[in-house]
Amino acid sequence: MSDTITADLVDLDLSADTKEAAARALAERMAARGRVTDLEGFLADVAAREAQMPTGLDGGIGIPHCRSAHVTEPTLAFGRSAAGIDFGAPDGPADLIFLIAAPAGADDAHLTLLSALARRLMNTGFTDALRAATDAEHAAALIRGEETAPGGPEAAPGDTGADEGEADSEDTASDDSVAAPAAASAGAATGPTDGDRPFRIVAVTSCPTGIAHTYMAAESLENAGREAGVEIVVETQGSAGFTRLDPAVIAAADGVILAHDVPVRDKQRFAGKPTVDTGVKAAVNRPAALITEVRDKAARGETTEAAPASTPVERAGADGEGYGTLLRRWLMSGVSYMVPFVAAGGLLIALGFAIGGYEINEAPSVMDHFVWTQADSWGALLFQIGGVAFGFLVPVLAGYIAYGMADRPGLVPGFVGGAISLTINAGFLGGLAAGLIAGGVVLAIQKVNIPAALRGIMPVVVIPLISSAVVGFLMFVVIGKPIAEAQKGMTDWLAGLTGANAVLLGALLGLMMCFDLGGPVNKVAYTFATAGIAVADPGDSAMKVMAAVMAAGMVPPLAMALATTVRGRLFNRAERENGKAAWVLGASFISEGAIPFAAADPLRVIPASMAGGAVTGALSMASGATLRAPHGGIFVVPLIGNPLLYLVAIAAGVGVTTALVIVLKGLRGTTDPAGPATGEDTAPAPAAGGAGTSKETVAAQP
Repeated sequence: MSDTITADLVDLDLSADTKEAAARALAERMAARGRVTDLEGFLADVAAREAQMPTGLDGGIGIPHCRSAHVTEPTLAFGRSAAGIDFGAPDGPADLIFLIAAPAGADDAHLTLLSALARRLMNTGFTDALRAATDAEHAAALIRGEETAPGGPEAAPGDTGADEGEADSEDTASDDSVAAPAAASAGAATGPTDGDRPFRIVAVTSCPTGIAHTYMAAESLENAGREAGVEIVVETQGSAGFTRLDPAVIAAADGVILAHDVPVRDKQRFAGKPTVDTGVKAAVNRPAALITEVRDKAARGETTEAAPASTPVERAGADGEGYGTLLRRWLMSGVSYMVPFVAAGGLLIALGFAIGGYEINEAPSVMDHFVWTQADSWGALLFQIGGVAFGFLVPVLAGYIAYGMADRPGLVPGFVGGAISLTINAGFLGGLAAGLIAGGVVLAIQKVNIPAALRGIMPVVVIPLISSAVVGFLMFVVIGKPIAEAQKGMTDWLAGLTGANAVLLGALLGLMMCFDLGGPVNKVAYTFATAGIAVADPGDSAMKVMAAVMAAGMVPPLAMALATTVRGRLFNRAERENGKAAWVLGASFISEGAIPFAAADPLRVIPASMAGGAVTGALSMASGATLRAPHGGIFVVPLIGNPLLYLVAIAAGVGVTTALVIVLKGLRGTTDPAGPATGEDTAPAPAAGGAGTSKETVAAQP
């Protein structure tokens, strides 16, 4: 902290009468020391942050702060006002003003120090010592932690506690547990029963910049928790990154407090518990009231909706963090962001063909020729819009694979690599490779020790420049051509499938679609199918594959819906309710409608689903049914080639799965219609109409 604030950055006689004037006076001191390169630009960033939420706190404290490209290194300036300045705090003007400036790409170590200062502001002994300071050097030493304030020892900003230590973890979708908070709640998972232990709370704090309020709210909640005699563990989702709470700690918690002004990351972890959801300043100003509120909710039994059930495959891999698990998550990140483009683009192209005929792909640009009263013009318009949407598929896939690996810095090289993949005809295989390479390059760059003067431009100049150049070189010169050849070979193989080979492929794709019901294996089959039609003029074989994949994906939820209808006594009440929703989900090609059934009884439901999916996939390929749309279920039947045989294939698969499920469950015995009495027959809670899924999706997916 010694270089973050010095005596030159302290003004014990701040004469400003407005918060804008105070920020300018302190910012001028930063600029004089070369910490701010553009004074007006920096002040504009401070004002923008202030407009999001006032930075005044109870106790006479103002903490204007921002992240800015005009800051060269993390810096703190302190001013003390005799008259007080209004920063929007409920209890009146602030006399202690801390201007916190962080570069746009500030490193974790410095941000951790600033977060430690934010926590210390909750200590009245610290603020009283600052009010009593007689010279700038003494005040700076107090802030740096080099002198202990009266009223008890304090941790210096560098001596961070459990939450400050989280800076060692990057926010890259890791599931690593919070080590220190877990230690602080060592008995969370194995402690005594409710009557013998204190009330347990887990909390998340976050603010737009993740520098000050995030950590002050955490400190305030922890202090209030100690006073109230409750155990509270806080996850600070700040600029220095965050480390997730141990799942065992969350599971053992009696209540949840979410104090945030930006979305809580991985919020579904806290589903099914009494929850108080509020702004971050509420945790700073009235933490005791929030603790009381969550305890009252727990006493009344008020909980949030339970998280949707996950697929058996996803649950099996959720606790591990091996390379295979990470690779699966990265790939699913790319696929989940790509699918909405696939659905929108594919449906638009299919509608274009339906309206304008199959020659519509040869129509001139609607920019040059569009007649409002001609159906062909509207068909051409839809086709060309869909083609533009399809053009984003590979770049989005690559970009968000890199994003899953390296967060936002991975987006630029990922998108660039994906675009290059299209340029060299490497297709989806090239996009997969480009995304993984881009994420790896960014992670490698982030591990390099960068001089302080360059940290501010790292995320906006250095990382995008170097990573894009490296990815571009590798794609154009090294691996692009072999991948393009592999892509061409796969396309040629697909085009050459006929007879028994095509039927076997349909059966295999059907098995994959029904194996994990929206999980990674399902997504491999779906991506393979969409890759074939993601061109302006897909071949007949590619459209047959797409038809087979969609038909097989509809089988499990429709079969579960039918089984709960014809033999309801084999299912408990929750499963019968889920069965009603499964009719709509299955008809819409949302395989996740069968997840509650598979999660409750995987050894019977999954094999039965796979058998039906294989039958449907094989029959669809044998019938020659084709499909240009990548989604839509029965709602795109008019766009299907040989629609009658296609529906027969679906009905056959549904019949096979329904029969197998009924037989297998019948061998087990009858379930009490009023509800199960044993754990074996307990199904997950109804999936709220089936709308939720277990994957990281941004749109309804198969």
